Amino acid sequence: MAETINFQGLRGELKHDEPMSKYLTWRAGGPARRFFAPADLEDLSVFLSQLPPDEPLLFVGLGSNLLVREGGWPGTVVLTYAAAQRPRLEEGLLYAEAGVACPRVAHFAADNNLGGAEFLTGIPGTVGGALAMNAGCYGGETWDIVERVVTINRRGQLRRRAKEEFEYGYRHCELKTDASSDGDEWFASAHFRLPEGDEQESRAIMKALLSKRRATQPLQLPNCGSVFRNPAEGKSAAKLIQLSGLKRTERNGARVSEKHANFIVNPGGAGSAADIEWLILHVQQVVEEETRVRLVPEVKIVGEPK
Repeated sequence: MAETINFQGLRGELKHDEPMSKYLTWRAGGPARRFFAPADLEDLSVFLSQLPPDEPLLFVGLGSNLLVREGGWPGTVVLTYAAAQRPRLEEGLLYAEAGVACPRVAHFAADNNLGGAEFLTGIPGTVGGALAMNAGCYGGETWDIVERVVTINRRGQLRRRAKEEFEYGYRHCELKTDASSDGDEWFASAHFRLPEGDEQESRAIMKALLSKRRATQPLQLPNCGSVFRNPAEGKSAAKLIQLSGLKRTERNGARVSEKHANFIVNPGGAGSAADIEWLILHVQQVVEEETRVRLVPEVKIVGEPK
């Protein structure tokens, strides 16, 4: 059990030993010792200010690109996603908190005749996760459109940061080594600068992107999105996995998708987190043996073995 703390002034939902399988898109995963869904950023600040300074912290949005082992997360999980959160316009910029779903940002931009955010409709996560890994698809990346961000540290303090304070690239983002920091920071919100666009044109682009996703990805089954990064410009992880004969490789119900080889699906949540991790490692090993390319996972694997 997590350390008992008599929290004061919270408005969000606090739970203990909460199964993470309820919040992860793979529908598998062990429990969080402590689990908090804040009402808003102010509530999150109040909560973090009362946590022990060495408490292991894990921020979760929509639960894609994340696997929590059966032994669970030994500290606190903060659920940032909230269905009620909405983007808004501020001084010509699009503002969204970390818990806003990326497709919602894309649709809000289109509603307001702003272009350049259409690719976000294809990202099955939240703004916070997209910032943390510079998520992208179909030629667009999150940090291409960032103007500035706000971070929150483990003491609950908010800090405004410029885009120039970060180093970012393909599926990667971190504070520059010369940026002043008081320790761990997580993304709390972002302002995006988008060019003037046309609502109908944006909606046509998003419709085409979604049609392509449905045609090529196993969206009807539990999955985490792409499991591995593409190894280099113009090289496809999915193609390497397919050429290595790994499509349909299965373990206790979880399997490498026959529709898209860079997806691991878990129909009905039948496979455990251990089964999925086994598949990830197996694919990595076989592809390296067959092609001499070592695939790097996009998915973050955390927690303790059972």
